[in-house]
Amino acid sequence: MEQAELIGFLNELKSRNKGHNFYSELNERKKSELEFHNACRDKKDIADLPHDTYELLHGNKKYYTTVERSRRYVEEWIRRHVPGKVFLDYACGNGEQAIKAAQFGSSMSIGLDISDVSVKNAQDAARDAGVAEHCFFVQGDCEKTGLPDASVDVVLCSGMLHHLDLSYAFPELRRILKKGGFILGVEALDYNPAIKLYRTMTPQMRTDWEKNHILSFKDIRFARRFFDIGEVRFWHLFSILGAGLRLQGLQSFLDKLDVVLLKVPGLRLMAWQFTFELHKKNEA
Repeated sequence: MEQAELIGFLNELKSRNKGHNFYSELNERKKSELEFHNACRDKKDIADLPHDTYELLHGNKKYYTTVERSRRYVEEWIRRHVPGKVFLDYACGNGEQAIKAAQFGSSMSIGLDISDVSVKNAQDAARDAGVAEHCFFVQGDCEKTGLPDASVDVVLCSGMLHHLDLSYAFPELRRILKKGGFILGVEALDYNPAIKLYRTMTPQMRTDWEKNHILSFKDIRFARRFFDIGEVRFWHLFSILGAGLRLQGLQSFLDKLDVVLLKVPGLRLMAWQFTFELHKKNEA
């Protein structure tokens, strides 16, 4: 598909999904996801929250200050794979990765998200970064994207597959990928009992669906029905202990400890996050 044709298709999709019609067609699970993520990403509402309420709803963000190693890996993966390609940030949030892909030379960066607040944030951020002409953000349903068959080369699924019903998401991703296309998934891993306890104790930070659908190797085995599995890596075990601490050299030490320990087959299952590549199977 030519890029001009794809842009025309995206404009039609954007018009079709605009406003009340899109919301009314969602099931209750997806409406809850939309409302939750609109609330989480409304910058004005977040800025107005009292400190104790902010901590109650967003206190887990401090742990994301410890993920520099995996962040660099994902950034380098995007830099390596997107030049000249059509890139999809699948459930794009505020558009950071789609913007990076545009900066790294993608022919087009598409961001799809169920939250209209997120889409507006992403559009504003792309304009501020000077790459708006290379980015296209649209509100949509990741389980039923509306994108054309075989229209996307590279997909990033960053921290969002656990919000979806994978029995719909994986076939949809396979459908929209071009021949030879591939995906990077970045997800929490559902084995560490301490992390699972933390999730149980902080239910207000998650949607009802999300709480029960953190990914495990059962989901990777399911993905094999639709994709060939590429490299799998494990991230962040002891490194998360550095959250909120500012002791010089501590985070570097904890990161190095993880590099060693997360090579141990059993221990790596205790990682907080993992990344995995999915490659479109050659179909007869």
